[in-house]
Amino acid sequence: MMAGPSFDVLCIGRVGVDLYPMEVGVGLEDVRTFGKFLGGSAGNVAVAAARYGHSAAIISRTGDDPFGRFVATALGDLGVNTDYLGIDPWLPTPVTFCEIFPPDHFPLYFYRYPQAPDLRVAPEQIPPVAVADSRVFWTTLTGLSAEPSRTAHATAWHLRGRTAHTVLDLDYRPMFWVHESDASRAASDALEQSTVAIGNLEECRVAVGETDPDRAARALLDRGVDLAIVKQGPKGVLAMTADERVEAPPVWVEVVNGLGAGDAFGGAVCHGLLNGWDLAETISFASAAGAHVAGRLECATAMPDEAEVRALQARAGRS
Repeated sequence: MMAGPSFDVLCIGRVGVDLYPMEVGVGLEDVRTFGKFLGGSAGNVAVAAARYGHSAAIISRTGDDPFGRFVATALGDLGVNTDYLGIDPWLPTPVTFCEIFPPDHFPLYFYRYPQAPDLRVAPEQIPPVAVADSRVFWTTLTGLSAEPSRTAHATAWHLRGRTAHTVLDLDYRPMFWVHESDASRAASDALEQSTVAIGNLEECRVAVGETDPDRAARALLDRGVDLAIVKQGPKGVLAMTADERVEAPPVWVEVVNGLGAGDAFGGAVCHGLLNGWDLAETISFASAAGAHVAGRLECATAMPDEAEVRALQARAGRS
């Protein structure tokens, strides 16, 4: 296995290219012009962490093609270490399309056939030192949807142990799973290895069978995490530990594209954890970071720095 340095934030999971329409309120069959952007949940979170000044790296793979070269270059330009970004000689770099129907309808179309390279990360490609010693290790449920990625994640968790700031993004995408029950079982196993869990109400339903925010948070804590964060869309965010319960209302912006907001939220949670902020400050800041990106078309390149988030908080009366 490869060795390597540790990082403030180390992510494993999806990277690819987002092809988003430059026309709002138009179905893909009628769109004439697209913008090309860096995308993929793990890549977005790594970029968000780098924007806050943290050292960030990603474990993933792209295809040996122009889109793969674009992903590697864009990640590097945005401050993310790509030493563990492998190249698959056979599989193409994933492309994702969406439709833009603000404020809350953004259908996604994933082109990850026959399989995405990021799901071909193998156990021997897990860097032991980086995984064990990085201050935040970010994983997603999607990464458990196929082999060898599932075993690679298990290898990483074994190397790391149940160390503080081992985060599981419940990130459930039904098209990546044969059966929902498979995702539920994978989530149950992953929660036992994690100290922080983040998900929306639908993702909590899949993971722990609960859609009531308080019951979902308690169920996540019962599965072993120390911090459960339940995103409720326009109703805000609930965060819970064994002895603390915090709610943060939403930060209102004119929504352009809500798809990157969750990753911006996650990157901001990492920032709060690394800075030792209290739970209320972390969740309030993360909500504003998510709102900032919801007001932009793209995802990765829309990730804010701290000054931009603070400015939005001030405008919203949250500073």
